[in-house]
Amino acid sequence: MTTAAQTAKSLPTGKVRTFSFGGQVLVGMAIGIALGFAARWIGPDAAGGPNQLAVALKTLGSIFIGLLSATVPPLIFAAIVSSITNLRDLDNAARLAGQTLIWFAITAFIAVVIGIGVGLIVQPGAGSHPGLAAAAAPATVGTWLDFLKGLIPANFLGLAASSKVADTGQVTTGLSFNTLQILVISLAVGFASLKAGARAEPFVAFVRALLAVVRTILGWIIKLTPIGSAALIGAAIATYGWGTLLQLGGFAFAVYLGLFLVIGVVYPLLLTLNGISPGAFFREAWPAIQLAFVSRSSVGTMPVTELAAERLGVPNAYAAFAVPLAATTKMDGCASIYPALAAIFVANFYDMPLHGLDYLLIVVVSVLGSAATAGMTGAVVMLTLTLSTLGLPLAGAGLLLAIDPILDMGRTAVNVAGQLLVTLIVSKRERLSPSASPALT
Repeated sequence: MTTAAQTAKSLPTGKVRTFSFGGQVLVGMAIGIALGFAARWIGPDAAGGPNQLAVALKTLGSIFIGLLSATVPPLIFAAIVSSITNLRDLDNAARLAGQTLIWFAITAFIAVVIGIGVGLIVQPGAGSHPGLAAAAAPATVGTWLDFLKGLIPANFLGLAASSKVADTGQVTTGLSFNTLQILVISLAVGFASLKAGARAEPFVAFVRALLAVVRTILGWIIKLTPIGSAALIGAAIATYGWGTLLQLGGFAFAVYLGLFLVIGVVYPLLLTLNGISPGAFFREAWPAIQLAFVSRSSVGTMPVTELAAERLGVPNAYAAFAVPLAATTKMDGCASIYPALAAIFVANFYDMPLHGLDYLLIVVVSVLGSAATAGMTGAVVMLTLTLSTLGLPLAGAGLLLAIDPILDMGRTAVNVAGQLLVTLIVSKRERLSPSASPALT
């Protein structure tokens, strides 16, 4: 059977190599940045729309994300079902699941406390912001009821239909996968396969074969990462530029400061306390973090995240379970740091002081509500969920949408780093047998 570790042979091993995979991604990002600024320099076309270079970058980036996203539903299903059936041979399977969730909560708690601390020091939103007061509430609003309803699969494939009205008035309907529902379905099928025992062996064998095929395809797609990274970062610069940050510069600074403190201080400290070298961790995790930054998708990055986990020595049986679970429910950037800072920003902007109970509610929502971002509109859902819980104006979320794509890059990079961190720490603490080629030995 082809494993992710075998597929990962094309990825960096942590040793110095000429033009390694990580080096290729860095070169791709540098080229993308240059092309993005070139597209902005060229300016709009004759009709006032984006020029051909900007369109080409956006199209190429969308194709790359589409290729990755297309593999996510079968990967989540096959990986979760296969990993649950593999874990039946382990005496501590229930403990592994419990420890994973506990560490999800621990790191989310630390991240939201840092977000609140940075917010109290920087005080984003204090003072006037001309031109922003007319912002409207976003179309997508998260509520606890929506989250609970979203846990129940509407169909076996986790498919959801959505309609969008264009400026011309034309209504288009599309289908998308709800990753949280796919996760629920996969868990149910996996445990049902365990319950069925020998009668389910043909089905389990099929799922394992499907997993091997999907991982082989992923190996091909991942080799395109340098090209995809160039297109994605170039399209972001061509569309938004760095000047957009000036409109809400204080808030953007606070968000990136909080993200840096988590990924640059808290994570290395947690790694060190658990006997793991931060340098070795980030060396192997860097391709996944880079892809998360440019793609802005934890789920789309999941294949690379799982490969990085196995390269770090996490057994594939546990990595196949923990990484998909983390990719859909573990969001330190989107669900902890960002909502905390955004809530403080909105409260300051509308001159609605927050009190001790409000900060406690922010912590509770962040620790318990991370899964609300799965399968929906990411941090916007988590933000509106936090604002509605605190009774703050939902229109405040509209103030931040202008720079959300730029902030989302950093948020997603921290999400993925945290997902790898928890997976590795639990594997280390539970003394699981390392995968075939661990990078930390």
